[in-house]
Amino acid sequence: MPPATGHLGRASDQVFSALLEALLSGRYAPGEKLPTQRALAAEAEVTMGTLREALQRLEQMGLIEVRHGDAMRVRDWRRHGGLDVIAHLALASGGLDAGVLGDVFEARGLMLRELAALAADRRSADQAARLRELAAAISSAPDHHAAQRLDFAFFSELAEAAGNLVFVLIMNSIRSVYFEHAERLPVTAAHEELVPLYMDAAQAVAQRRPGAARRAVGRLADRQRERVEAALT
Repeated sequence: MPPATGHLGRASDQVFSALLEALLSGRYAPGEKLPTQRALAAEAEVTMGTLREALQRLEQMGLIEVRHGDAMRVRDWRRHGGLDVIAHLALASGGLDAGVLGDVFEARGLMLRELAALAADRRSADQAARLRELAAAISSAPDHHAAQRLDFAFFSELAEAAGNLVFVLIMNSIRSVYFEHAERLPVTAAHEELVPLYMDAAQAVAQRRPGAARRAVGRLADRQRERVEAALT
């Protein structure tokens, strides 16, 4: 584990990242006891307070079990991990894991297709208008960074229009980690070529055509996946 230095928050982030990678890579197996807190702090060259801050984050993610008076134990991330684990798996060791990203984009495409169909059935007039506005804004975005922010807003609005709280919360839960790594996920590269698909999707939702909305968003999700895959080669 590399030493962590600097401000408490920054040091804690470094310890957290190092321990998380060790857990996800299998260095520590499910059910295995972790070294003592004192040993982990000494290895990372940080204070006990800094280490405990990192351990608390891992516990909140469901990746370790901490009991007073007992050893810390590793939990199986496949059984207990949530959406917050995905980004760390995809970006392990600073690189992009094509296999994990493939799973992410497969799930993303399926979810967005169903969001579009539900939105076409359930949207309000205001939501339909907002989707059209966002599609138009993407067409005039000055660069793909601005387009990427509008893209997320478009799909967040689609989730709201779908009227399913779970989808809304999924979008909320991935927002911060998505934008933290947005530069490495160029879903809106050459965004001007994608504009007709946003327009088609917004139009189909406005016209209450679930099948057409599903197809338009499906094509858009597929094109975005192709852009990320191209960036990996």
